[in-house]
Amino acid sequence: MPRPVNVEKRAELLREVVTHLQDHGLAQMSLSPLAESIGTTKRMLLYYFGSRENLLAQALMANRPDARAMFDDVHDTAGLRRAARTLWEAMTVGEQSGPIRMLLQLLTLAVTDPQQYGELAADTVEVMIAPIAAAYVRLGHPPEQARAAATLLVSGLRGLCQDRLVTHDVTRTDAAADHLINGATAAPG
Repeated sequence: MPRPVNVEKRAELLREVVTHLQDHGLAQMSLSPLAESIGTTKRMLLYYFGSRENLLAQALMANRPDARAMFDDVHDTAGLRRAARTLWEAMTVGEQSGPIRMLLQLLTLAVTDPQQYGELAADTVEVMIAPIAAAYVRLGHPPEQARAAATLLVSGLRGLCQDRLVTHDVTRTDAAADHLINGATAAPG
């Protein structure tokens, strides 16, 4: 009978993996150098996470904004705007400002290597869009229109975040995000 997984050790390894990936990127992620960098072995990473792909998925899941928590209590346009601004702040100055680089790298890798990264990237996008679309539906938007509006909001903010990471222009990207949020959260009609 296999021994039970040490949950605390797994969580500690995951934190270290995330830090490593934020510092070194996803593109050339290989288990042996990763393991050496964080003071463990490839065998231990495989024991705790099963595969390179699962490790990457777990690292991304552990560090994406919780859109469901941000948007589940939205019941009016003002609440939608507040939630969208909370998302923007989380991506740019909050707890997500570091991990967002991992997401941007994943999306780029999915374009150039869809076989390896496409499904994970698509799932990562859907996890953001679904709860935001649900908020739009609660505000009276038809479902297809709600998904389009959620896509505009998520993709627009993500693009502005990438712009900010490249240019370091906080004032311009904050103003653009505010403009996007105001336009994307207008009442249905």
